[in-house]
Amino acid sequence: MKPVSIRALGVALAASMAGAPLAVAPLSAQDTNAVVEPEFEAENDPFIWLEETRSDRALEWVEAENKKTVAALQSDPRFEELKAEALAIYDAEDRVPGVSFTHYGMVNFWQDAKNPKGILRRTTLESWRTDNPEWETILDIDALAAEEGKEWVYGGMNCLPPDGTRCMVYLSDGGKDASIAREFDLETLNFVDGGFELPESQGSASWIDRDTLLVSRDFGEGTVTESFYPFTTRVWKRGTPLESAKEIFRGEPTDVSAGAYLLRDGEGTIHGRIGYRGISFHEREYFVEHDGEWVKLDLPAKAGPFGIIDGHMLFTTDVDWESNGVMFPADSIVAADLEEWKADPNGAQKVLVWAPGERQTKRGGASTKSSMYVPILDNVKGKVLKFDYEDGGWGWTEIDLPKNATVGVATASDDTDQIMFTSTDFLSPGTYYYAEDGVNLEVVKESPTRFDAEGMTIEQFEATSPDGTRIPYFLVKPKGMEMDGSTPVLMGGYGGFQVPRLPSYLGSTGKMWLERGNAYVLANIRGGGEFGPNWHQSAIRENKQRTWDDFIAVGRDLVERGITSPEHLGVEGGSQGGLLVGTAFTQAPDLFNAAIVQIPLFDMLRYQYIGRGASWIGEYGDPRIPEQRAWIEGYSPYQKLLEEKDYPRVFFVTSTADDRTHPSHGRKAAARMSAQGDDYLYYEDTKGGHSGGVDNEQRATLRAMQMVYLLQQLAD
Repeated sequence: MKPVSIRALGVALAASMAGAPLAVAPLSAQDTNAVVEPEFEAENDPFIWLEETRSDRALEWVEAENKKTVAALQSDPRFEELKAEALAIYDAEDRVPGVSFTHYGMVNFWQDAKNPKGILRRTTLESWRTDNPEWETILDIDALAAEEGKEWVYGGMNCLPPDGTRCMVYLSDGGKDASIAREFDLETLNFVDGGFELPESQGSASWIDRDTLLVSRDFGEGTVTESFYPFTTRVWKRGTPLESAKEIFRGEPTDVSAGAYLLRDGEGTIHGRIGYRGISFHEREYFVEHDGEWVKLDLPAKAGPFGIIDGHMLFTTDVDWESNGVMFPADSIVAADLEEWKADPNGAQKVLVWAPGERQTKRGGASTKSSMYVPILDNVKGKVLKFDYEDGGWGWTEIDLPKNATVGVATASDDTDQIMFTSTDFLSPGTYYYAEDGVNLEVVKESPTRFDAEGMTIEQFEATSPDGTRIPYFLVKPKGMEMDGSTPVLMGGYGGFQVPRLPSYLGSTGKMWLERGNAYVLANIRGGGEFGPNWHQSAIRENKQRTWDDFIAVGRDLVERGITSPEHLGVEGGSQGGLLVGTAFTQAPDLFNAAIVQIPLFDMLRYQYIGRGASWIGEYGDPRIPEQRAWIEGYSPYQKLLEEKDYPRVFFVTSTADDRTHPSHGRKAAARMSAQGDDYLYYEDTKGGHSGGVDNEQRATLRAMQMVYLLQQLAD
């Protein structure tokens, strides 16, 4: 039996679930910028008015702050050179165009100087493998934006299997999470007149057949959760009003999100419908439609469906799971015979497919016609395993990819055994490997180098956190670096939501930072996913301080080893990483001389009322509950900005269009520092959303400003 594409199932899940702060989340029509204000917070926060996203006084404040920051950074004689370096890399015509195997060609989304908003295009595999592929434009986002007077940002498309000629295209205005969706015809390369069209909202739509969609969206009052995600799903028939679509699944308003999606194989056959309730960010209840009823699956709250391969339904779990007398360890892959499972979802016998070794964890999966491929991390180094069900049992082999690198699946075909892999590290640009049979690899593309890495080296060290846990980190050293504490170091990390931070080509950072004799550090701290679910779960909620302790411990270790000194040590991070940097410079202000706080969470005593903050209570806790408020009060950076402390000159970066974490976190922090007479910089992009700039010009400008700031603070 042909397997379900794990990639396709992953897309369905991602489209229907709430995303982590830094991850690309589904999209919502609700005005999540309207903040619920408890009286005690409103009375005691003199800067709460900066939560008014687009009020005149808030935008006047933003304009004044932007002018000061532009004057301080763009007047630096190094700015134009740095911006040119970044833009040359971002717009480079010799970039390898990443592609996906689809039923309608090898598809790529491309942005450059001529196409700042981007074009969606396709070619053949044979053409892509040449130095100058011939492309056919599917959709020109710049032309569409100009025609409609919108700042459209392309958000992907979802096409009807098996031929994939009818698609729902997602577009957001200015980079918000919220998107519209329109029906597109891949044969005529036009939007369908009178076709399906969904208004701006969070959520997803998937095809049941050519005339029917399964829709999870904001359907009006009483259909979104406290986190502003949908919790109902409807079946929408062509030619009928969306408002009259039949509801088939409903969660609860107190859920993070809820919805239903299709369990479909690579040939387009639907094997059933699965519903879910996100009872917290990290916990879900799953249901399967069985004999006309929704049957709750007997799964741990931190386990869920993984896909279908070789006639088996697969599951994965983030906790130890006992089923029918068999114990499956956390992070394992578990299988049940598909037909047995469909007949008896909770009674079907389950078997172990794979379990991690020490310091190992899996990273998603992909499938071809015959096999499943699972990237794993082994002490933060990558491998890819190929799984097959043969002779009544599961077996796996390791794909022959480079060691000591970050490797993964670039794209896989549902129809054949064709697959492409990638490998990279901090100093090596991406290499693409193609296998017609899934095993025998050939190098087909190598990304050009963007900076001179001669003489640079990568080393891995460990710091010791206050509770004795060993925290690994990578150091990228410039040529000739002396261990005398004089080297400017930029340190990054994340430490949340089970998201790993892995070695990848430094590109513009290599050109703008390393080539100038500076060093780079990546910290693999708890709360992330570098070592699996336990690495994450050991540093959430009441134990979240461990994440901040780990990061500070790495900084102190850098100083103790003579790699750098506090005068030359800077940190940067975005979203959860922005919260990380906020806790670092407020808890250890004497350790750092620069801190870039991007699109951050910062006021953690009000975060649940701001943007989509309520969806992350499973990670941090709920400040409305006294016991949990006590955890958060101990580190919330906004409240830890104190007059009696000396802080480094901090650089806050936000976006007006960020409807996920919301710019008020950074705004209020900057305003508080201003009132205390602290030195700081604040810059707010008016478009770009939570995921960053919408075009390369915007991205290059911002990165050049950040590099000027780092050089001013750490190198001058």
